[in-house]
Amino acid sequence: MIVALTYFRAPVRAAYFLIWLGVLGACSQATVTGGIRDPYESQNRATHNANVALDAALVRPSANVYGKALPGPVRQSVGNFASNLTLPGFVVNNILQGDIKSAGQNGMRFLFNTVFGLGGVLDPASDAGLFAAKTDFGETLYVWGVPEGNFVVLPVIGPSTERHMVGRVVDLFTNPVIATMPRPERYYALGTTVGSRLGDRYRFSNTVDSIYYDSADSYAQARLLYLQNRRFQLGVSVAEKSDSVFEELYGN
Repeated sequence: MIVALTYFRAPVRAAYFLIWLGVLGACSQATVTGGIRDPYESQNRATHNANVALDAALVRPSANVYGKALPGPVRQSVGNFASNLTLPGFVVNNILQGDIKSAGQNGMRFLFNTVFGLGGVLDPASDAGLFAAKTDFGETLYVWGVPEGNFVVLPVIGPSTERHMVGRVVDLFTNPVIATMPRPERYYALGTTVGSRLGDRYRFSNTVDSIYYDSADSYAQARLLYLQNRRFQLGVSVAEKSDSVFEELYGN
């Protein structure tokens, strides 16, 4: 607790500024529970096209090399370690949402895998029935009543909404474990996160390729799938859940 409080004191002003920036911006618009608000479509399409070009030139080739060079169990271990590091951030957001049950579940999972799973490389918690209750600060804003705002496409990251965009930034400040790591270890943690993302790109290669390269309008397809999946995650009524690739790549 002392470590967490010491950590939060440094970036708290920046975090509060980002929170209120998102709240004020989103509250200036009507709540949207369906349909698409995309007034920045021209700019979004340009960013999407740049992301697709980056994927073709760097991300997809790197993911293929990563996936073929490392055996499945090794890729799974990297993914396990990266996922374990996200759990303290989940706990913070669970508490902010008033979801004490999920906070306890995520906290127990983190402790279990850290102690008995070699720091999170293994996942004995899942075998014990302790699964992650995924969340993020974008969901926290949703619980607080902040509307989702307009659809936006972020460089490298991809589809988002204005609310989720603010949430992604604030989440950088709300994981006390990563922030309090010594600098070399922090870089290692970042490396495992990148490796985990490359593993996801390799795992879902056919689905991502079908969206990016085989769709008649890849931008519209990505926008629809992202919004469907994000709203489903938040409990907003949608016709059906979109492909799981968007939960893995863009959900948090």
